[in-house]
Amino acid sequence: LRSLSIIPPCARKAFLRGQLSSNVRRRMPIRPYTTTDWTQLCTVHDSARKDELAASGLLDAFLTLEQTAENEGLFDGQVLVYESEGLVRGFVAFADQELTWLYVDPACYRLGIGRKLLRHAIEACGGNISTEVLVGNDSALQLYLSEGFRILRRVDGKLTGNESFAASGYVLQRSAGDA
Repeated sequence: LRSLSIIPPCARKAFLRGQLSSNVRRRMPIRPYTTTDWTQLCTVHDSARKDELAASGLLDAFLTLEQTAENEGLFDGQVLVYESEGLVRGFVAFADQELTWLYVDPACYRLGIGRKLLRHAIEACGGNISTEVLVGNDSALQLYLSEGFRILRRVDGKLTGNESFAASGYVLQRSAGDA
C-alpha cells in the first residue's frame, strides 16, 4: 500500500476498487461555484497557475487568485467547480462564448477533470466558444485541440493580469459541430 502515495488523493478510492478510469469518466460531480468554495478555488488556481506559467517561461509573473480574480473578471460569467470527496479539484469559468478560466488541482492532472469541465463550458455555450492559451502550455493546447478547437492566430503582447511581463499566446476557436 506504500505505492498509494503516488496516486493522487482524488483517485485513491477508485484505484483501490480497480475502477480508476471508469469511475473518473462516469462520476464527475460538477456544480455551480458557491462562496464557500473560495479558499479551495484559490488553492487550485495558485498551484496550477504556477505550472502554467512555468511551462511558458513566465513563473516570475505569478499572482495569486486573490490578487487577480476581480480585475480579470472571474465572476463576470458562470463559474463551475468539480468536487470530489468534499474538495474542489478544478474549476471553469466562461462568459459570452469565451472560456476565461480552466484550472485543475495538479494532484489530479490527467484524470479527465479538465476535459469534463471544458465539455460543460462548450455545451453551455452551444458549441461556439473561444479561449486563449499561453505559448508553451502544451498540455492545455492539446486538450483544446482534441476537443475541436482550432488555432486562429498567435498574439504577442503583455500577460493579462500582470502586464509588466511580455507574453505570447494562441487565440483558439471552436464552432458548433466541431469535434
